[in-house]
Amino acid sequence: MKIAVDFDGTIVEHEYPKIGEEKLFAIETLKQIQKQGHQLILWTYRTGLELNDAVEFCKKRGLEFYAVNNNYPEEVFDQNIPRKLNADLFIDDRNFGGFVDWSVIWQGFSKESLDNLEQKFLKAKKPFLKRIFG
Repeated sequence: MKIAVDFDGTIVEHEYPKIGEEKLFAIETLKQIQKQGHQLILWTYRTGLELNDAVEFCKKRGLEFYAVNNNYPEEVFDQNIPRKLNADLFIDDRNFGGFVDWSVIWQGFSKESLDNLEQKFLKAKKPFLKRIFG
């Protein structure tokens, strides 16, 4: 599975353009997901030196990504093609309903089969959606 992961507000506390404190269990959870054979793509607003800093921050902690702000490592950005990432799952603090917390993500990958992952998240979000839509 290809999984796109945001940096600011997801792996670290949101302090952009600085790098915030690492979120509890973020790096370790992502490394365990990689060990299961999933490809992680760093998908972030950061560019240039700020992007390099984020990549180095993760690398120093033993987390390297399959690709960074691209669908695959060799992809060359083409201004004529809309930027839509081809990922199966997105881990981002800007999800509808907010960030679910790394412990929920860890449980989804360690105790539940991936076939049931979507149902688990939908069930967890139902009270939130019910409050909004009645």
